[in-house]
Amino acid sequence: MRRRLFESRIQIILVITTLVMIILRFLLNEKGRTSPDSIRYMRTSNVFPVIDNTTTPLGYPLSIKFFTLFSLDEFWASKVVGILAYLFLIYFAWKKKFYFKEMVMVGGLFSFVSIFSYTLSEALILPAVFAFLYVGRQVIIDEIKGFKALLSLSLMLIFLYNIRYSALFFMGGCFLFGFLHLKKHYGKTFMYSGITGMIFVVLYKFLFIDYFNENYLDVFLEIGLYPTSKLLPEMFLGLATTFNPFIHIADPGGRIINYGIYGIGFLNILLMCYLFIKNRLSETERFLVLIGVVGFACSYFIQYFYSVDAIDYRILAPFSVSIWLVYFRKLYLIFGKFTYGITVLSLMTGFVFTWLSKGNYLENRREIAKFLINEKLETGPIKFYLESDKEINNTQVAELISTVNPNVSITFKARDTLRKNTLTAYKVLRKIKIDTNRFQ
Repeated sequence: MRRRLFESRIQIILVITTLVMIILRFLLNEKGRTSPDSIRYMRTSNVFPVIDNTTTPLGYPLSIKFFTLFSLDEFWASKVVGILAYLFLIYFAWKKKFYFKEMVMVGGLFSFVSIFSYTLSEALILPAVFAFLYVGRQVIIDEIKGFKALLSLSLMLIFLYNIRYSALFFMGGCFLFGFLHLKKHYGKTFMYSGITGMIFVVLYKFLFIDYFNENYLDVFLEIGLYPTSKLLPEMFLGLATTFNPFIHIADPGGRIINYGIYGIGFLNILLMCYLFIKNRLSETERFLVLIGVVGFACSYFIQYFYSVDAIDYRILAPFSVSIWLVYFRKLYLIFGKFTYGITVLSLMTGFVFTWLSKGNYLENRREIAKFLINEKLETGPIKFYLESDKEINNTQVAELISTVNPNVSITFKARDTLRKNTLTAYKVLRKIKIDTNRFQ
């Protein structure tokens, strides 16, 4: 009884500490943990019901829109979504008794703290993925049967796809898992749910994407986009940082510290493989691992013909979470409560990293707000001119602006600078000073 009480206290402390770290992670960042994608998400939310792009599903922007109904702007609404996503994961795992202690440990890893603090759809899809994994487990153990099982899995896959297009990989994983277990009672259920999800993707393409942007595939599909010599090393480095429980961001300067960052991640992957092979996986664990591996494989191969960001911890998070859960379960069987130490060290590392690289978002927000008021651009559409999307420092100015006025569009047309509502980094930075940090 005392041991159980002690462990419960550890879990409560870790949950509270993780929650505090999520908040500190975006407050101690120069632009509140936003990215170029964040600009699009917040703008899409702001202009809805107008559909201004189809490069992202509406699930995440609409979740932001919902919380703006409570007098929050799009930026703060996105942070509420991230915090509630984390709390939902913990509550759902506890309520359903489904990988609860593992989720406490996984959710506290610094990489996941960074995701929940980001204005990105990965924050919303993680609890949806966890619910999907739970439904899959219920089907496997025959708690959900027949048509109800097929409907439940199919709806979860469709829901995931309406948050991120990469949920297509979960459909492929479902189909493959069902095919490999075709003789089991759940085999056909997983296969048919995967097929149902793919049918929805086709209908979504013709009925939604083509309606608002008939040139979508022409713009984003390009065979031979990147060579294997570029993609394979990126995949290896992405996996190494994804499975480094302490540091998930490599030094952009390429210094010697990267050998340690990638090395820890690589050794952790080897340990995972060893534990998964040595200790027989249950049917549920095989499902979780397969879903993650298929997601990794698809994330790699799609780069040959679809333009996506370079593989990193953020892109792989929806697929890595299931593998992390199984991994921590295996570690807990060996080390018991000492396994929580990994999360403790990760949170400590994250705090040091966040503090050493801190900016001051609240101060920067005040400066940008004053600037926009003076320029009479606090409301209404803004265009931000960039010569190319490689201008990372200048893009950060646009990201910061979007946290105050979310109706920001990036333009690469020099003639747009003649318009009164077009800003440039030079025009902004000559009038205000932004507190910058060294890392993201």
